[in-house]
Amino acid sequence: MAASSTDLILYCWQYLQFGSCCIFCTSLNLNLNLSLSLNLTIFAPQPYSMTIHKEGFTTIAIATIIFGVINLLSFYLVSYDQPVLSWIIFIITLGLLIFLISFFRLPKRQWTIDENAIIAPADGKVVVIEEVQADEYFADRRIQVSIFMSPLNVHVNRNPVGGEITYSQYHKGKYLVAWHPKSSTENERHCVAYRKGGKEILVKQIAGALAKRICNYLKTGQQVKQTDEMGFIKFGSRVDILLPLDAKINVKIGDKPLGGVTVIATW
Repeated sequence: MAASSTDLILYCWQYLQFGSCCIFCTSLNLNLNLSLSLNLTIFAPQPYSMTIHKEGFTTIAIATIIFGVINLLSFYLVSYDQPVLSWIIFIITLGLLIFLISFFRLPKRQWTIDENAIIAPADGKVVVIEEVQADEYFADRRIQVSIFMSPLNVHVNRNPVGGEITYSQYHKGKYLVAWHPKSSTENERHCVAYRKGGKEILVKQIAGALAKRICNYLKTGQQVKQTDEMGFIKFGSRVDILLPLDAKINVKIGDKPLGGVTVIATW
């Protein structure tokens, strides 16, 4: 029996969808090193270059396999009878995969190196600037600057200053939303103290409601360079910086600093 024009259209639709899946997966070139170099010109007058952070390699590989399996099953089991549903599945899963890849992006930037400056350890939004009584490592009062990182922000954390790591401690805890006042003391967190020129600061990597894994690469006694990577927090989080009272704050609540670039304070 000759195929009707409707059947031909459906077959073309199915093959187009399947081909799109194959082209996308091939373009990712996931050969277990996930070395990506992207030049993006969207919303920018000049090329935007980035790579993928090592913490995302396994997660992205697993997500890509799941993406492929779901869409292959959709192609063989759903697309003939319900092509629109099959396309919806493809678009939604593709969007989720692209979001996941973007979460682990590692943009190339011009880092700010200044011995008299404390550089933002993370991208995000400044949500707290206040004088507090230190509850860990320090016994005096400090200025706390808190940066909230949404899932859309770059989640690499960087050394705000260079110098010696005098304290590095992981704490188990709760998973309150990152902007909750008690998240700084009750949530899962990793605290690191830096000493430079006789002055010290404390940085807290704090897990949020979505963040279930804090990665920290620093050890006590280690010498570090300003803006080098200190760690990574997955899926929404917060970073607190405890500064000396005589530090001059260069940001205000609502500002959106860039990790490794924006000067938070000077001393």
